Amino acid sequence: MDVAAMRANFAKAAAAGDEAPLYFYSHLFLSHPETRALFPVSMAHQRDRLFSALGDVVARVDDVDALVPILQQLGRDHRKFGTVAAHYPAVGASLLATLEHFDDAWTPELAKDWTEAYTLVAEVMIAAADAAAEQPAWWEADVVAHERRTLDVAVLWVRPRARFDHLAGQSVSLETDLRPRLWRYYSPANAPRPDGLIELHVKARDGGPVSSALVRRVGVGDVLRLGPPVGHLALDSDSDRDLLLVAGGMGLAPLKALIDQVARHGPARRVDLFAGFVTEHQIYDRVELERLTAEHPWLTVTYAVSDEKTSSLEQGDVGDVVIRHGPWLSREVFVAGPAVMVDDTVSRLLQQGIPRTRIRSEVFAPSRMGPSLDGEVTE
Repeated sequence: MDVAAMRANFAKAAAAGDEAPLYFYSHLFLSHPETRALFPVSMAHQRDRLFSALGDVVARVDDVDALVPILQQLGRDHRKFGTVAAHYPAVGASLLATLEHFDDAWTPELAKDWTEAYTLVAEVMIAAADAAAEQPAWWEADVVAHERRTLDVAVLWVRPRARFDHLAGQSVSLETDLRPRLWRYYSPANAPRPDGLIELHVKARDGGPVSSALVRRVGVGDVLRLGPPVGHLALDSDSDRDLLLVAGGMGLAPLKALIDQVARHGPARRVDLFAGFVTEHQIYDRVELERLTAEHPWLTVTYAVSDEKTSSLEQGDVGDVVIRHGPWLSREVFVAGPAVMVDDTVSRLLQQGIPRTRIRSEVFAPSRMGPSLDGEVTE
């Protein structure tokens, strides 16, 4: 495959903005009306996500070893939408029609390369879905507690009705009857527990239909649906290195899960958590974090506020505060939060001399319909 030509072709479609996904979905729904039922009634929160996901795949189309595990994960996950093998050719035909429509230089060679690439993607995803056929496509979970911590942040505890296996640091997609067929990803803030409880941290976002419903309308007794767990922010079972955890805003959730994992299963190690917020009022989980530090002498929590000069807490961006407390050359590092914060913190730690292989990161940003191929994001 001529990967450079494929990327250039895709860039032309992506440059068309909303017109490209609009053309794709119009073509798909007109040519295969049965696929319309797989998508939300309103497509306003759906259209732009397709080309974002395709862009991630295109960026790695020449790295099969890295791409295949991601596609397998997506194949298993897409079962929750009702996707079956027969849907893949329809999507592929509409994809090629869209790419051709927005490229005056479209050639038979490009059509052949895209067909081969999409065939590989579809085969891997279908095989993974078939291999998971005996597992639920989703799990129903009861909301057993709901706490509003700030005006726009809530903590929910949900209990799946059937066994739900996940790892500390992973994410799960979530759907509510209040927003049917709109799935969004959230990271549990705890490691797996014997009673099955899952703690979720949710911030209502402007224009975020799912997050707003979870914070303001969902309550105890409601039922949510959980998709298969995904993600890569997991502790290395072969390592007992001390940990440096750096959170920005809602990126706190998966890092709190890693702390819970160490507390429940070890091995014994030192853990330093730095949590950054704009103001002190936004530290929504402070009571719980202080409880953890009181119970576990190996844990230290340091807060940083970036825009509240009167606060007695550490001042500045959390990445800057982390460096002031270093060096951290012997640590295994996990960073989660907004993209700017993650990029800044990782860059600073690399400059300090920590090997890239010992730094794992996830980005939390608005409109998280699904996991990106580099990390996680949240609505």
